Parts: sequence; C-alpha cells; structure tokens
Amino acid sequence: MALEKFQTQIGNITSAIVGEKLDISLTKKLNHMFPPDGPIFQGVKATCISAIEEGWMCNRGDDSLKFGRIIKDLDGFSVDVVLMNNVVGPHHRHPEGEIDMIMPLSDDAKFDGNGVGWLVYGPNSAHQPTVTDGKAIILYLLPDGAIEFTDI
Repeated sequence: MALEKFQTQIGNITSAIVGEKLDISLTKKLNHMFPPDGPIFQGVKATCISAIEEGWMCNRGDDSLKFGRIIKDLDGFSVDVVLMNNVVGPHHRHPEGEIDMIMPLSDDAKFDGNGVGWLVYGPNSAHQPTVTDGKAIILYLLPDGAIEFTDI
C-alpha cells in the first residue's frame, strides 16, 4: 500500500513534466509547481522518511550512503531514492539528464551545493553527487532509467 501511495505522489510530478527539456528552466518550473513548502513536496518527503524507517526504501548500502531504485518506469522515468550523510557518491553520467528532488534532513545539508528544492542536470552531464553539512534524501528521476557509472 505504501508503494502505491508513493507511486501516486510521484506520478503527480512526472505526469506534469513528460516531454519537458531537462535544463535550468525545468528546475525553475519544478520549484514553482512543486515548491519545497508545498503539499506535494512535503508529502513525498514524509513518505520517503517513513519508507526508509520501514526498511523498504534505501535498503542497500551503508550508513553514509543508502540507495535503491523504487520504480523502474513511471511516465518514462525511473525513480531512485538515496539517503546521503556527509558523503561523496560514485561519479556517473546522465545520458538523458537527471532531475533531483533535494530533501535535507539536517537544516544545513546541501546536495551538490544546493539546499532544499529541485535541481535538473541536462543530457550528457556528469557529477560526483555530494552531500555536505548533514544528511539528506535525494529522489532522482532518470529519463528511460539511463545512468552510466564512470571511473574518474
């Protein structure tokens, strides 16, 4: 039942952005449509916190980096959730781009230098995902589930 609720919550977001170009304008659009203090964003965050506590989300990894793919395909996006605690994650490339929903659990936590809200990486971008100054949940949407882990 909790997974169905989560899928419905995320479906409200993915259905609104199907076909959108992954760029800075989408970051602005997401922050406007689904603001961090709004009911959809807060609902997703609450579901993620509960699901992590229940053990069905972010059930792989260790205390600094827990992760898992929750949905393989929802409106053309895979849905992954990562719980990061002052850690630098593995370098990877986004062939089709990546949409990040940043949900700090510590007041000052930042993901790739960004606080609470949305961050969009365009196609063929790459990074080493980093959470500083605390703990955060990062939900990321990948078009077609496309991600390539790389050695740098």
